[in-house]
Amino acid sequence: MQSRTAPADGWGPRLAQEARLAELDAVVARGVSDGVVAELAVERAALLGALGRIDDARQAFIDILRRAPTHFAALNEFGTLLARMGAMDPACRVYAEAIQHHPTNPVARVNLANLLLRMTRYEEARRQYEAALRCDPNNAHAHQGLGAVLADIGERDAARRHFDHGFKGRAVTTLPYRGTKAPIPLLQLVSSGGGNIPVALFLDDTVFQTSVVVADYLDPSAPLPPHRLVFNTIGDADLCEPALRAATRLVTRTAMPVLNDPRAVMKTGRVANARGLKTIAGAVTPLMRSFRRDILASRHGASSIAKAGFSFPLLLRSPGYHTGRNFLLVPTGDDLAAAAAGLPGEELLAIAYLDARGGDGKARKYRVMIVGGQLHPLHLAISNDWKVHYFTSEMAENAGHRLEEARFLEDMPSVVGNKAMNALGRIRDRLGLDYAGIDFGLDGSGNLLLFEANATMVVSRPEDDERWSYRRNAVERVVDAVADMIRLRLQR
Repeated sequence: MQSRTAPADGWGPRLAQEARLAELDAVVARGVSDGVVAELAVERAALLGALGRIDDARQAFIDILRRAPTHFAALNEFGTLLARMGAMDPACRVYAEAIQHHPTNPVARVNLANLLLRMTRYEEARRQYEAALRCDPNNAHAHQGLGAVLADIGERDAARRHFDHGFKGRAVTTLPYRGTKAPIPLLQLVSSGGGNIPVALFLDDTVFQTSVVVADYLDPSAPLPPHRLVFNTIGDADLCEPALRAATRLVTRTAMPVLNDPRAVMKTGRVANARGLKTIAGAVTPLMRSFRRDILASRHGASSIAKAGFSFPLLLRSPGYHTGRNFLLVPTGDDLAAAAAGLPGEELLAIAYLDARGGDGKARKYRVMIVGGQLHPLHLAISNDWKVHYFTSEMAENAGHRLEEARFLEDMPSVVGNKAMNALGRIRDRLGLDYAGIDFGLDGSGNLLLFEANATMVVSRPEDDERWSYRRNAVERVVDAVADMIRLRLQR
């Protein structure tokens, strides 16, 4: 049995939760034989979760569902608890059970779709959001989620229509707070259409009361929620220009400290970085230019590319996408039209190919995080494929690759060399961001081959597998650095 949480130190809302739990303990102890008591048992189980007694909450939900296996609130709240624990597949199964027994209730459908969206299972998420809207055409959360799906798969005009339904008048959401003391109020700025920094790992809900503000939908006349710090988590300059402009206006309304000033983020688009960072000694940035997709997809595409100074192979991508989506290697001019025709968006980026292969013929991509002005190595991914992403690389099955990554994490300067270290420092200074990341390779002369430098880099803890034990300290150093940065900024 999990121990009870620490005393509430006199903080009123926490004391009220503890008092309500004591009342419910007494009622539920008499049994859950009727509907009224069953509802109170669900309230009790959810309250246990809110108070941080996760094991007790899980067992309480299991006990309720043994007696009432189709109880909607029990299934829905249990799914929410499992999702918070990171048990995504069990949470999906519980939500699916709720949907099976209550098909016209949109709540579980939206909750299931939200998890499917987090797992990038877009078509499944879309079906659930659309089903929720058939049940309730005005469901704001379903409109918000469906907009996110459509934005991610490239249907951005349709996404905007759903965002309008979902966010107008609903631009502020206050997240649950589970601490034992009075919280630190924090304002998190996000964009409706994605391109946001994933910060759940950093914002401890037992310390911060976070108000999430969708900057591009906030009424300029609306008062800002209480806050002692603003964390602008809008990170993609190519995708989020309207939201960044709104955030720029918003931060002028506060005297509180701001992390990742939106004006600095706006300068970190891919083309802007390729041009603005190319003068840094020891760094190689690729030739990059935006083209209309219909031009590249036409019979004149290859000649247009050549006139702009490009040669083949080259890379082609739709702006505003990450994790390798809508990003192609085009081997020859004969392949260009078909490649361009298959990508979403009216504008495409042509990018000169930077060869980051080592002596073994495998491509390497290093990631370094910038936190509060310091450089922290996060990972090294090694792959036979030119498109290197950690989750699709060959690290899990290759102990030699993991050993090479461990050396990078333990002693970055000796692995990347002085030239690249100096370039990393200069890139950090040029970006001027409190939180960002740099993805790069190395050439045979020790130059840094810049792939990406912006705020949208993901930091996630490795799976609970002994193979990844060497990575844990590096990740925790970044997490701790963000906590230190926030603490120092709050002290100013």
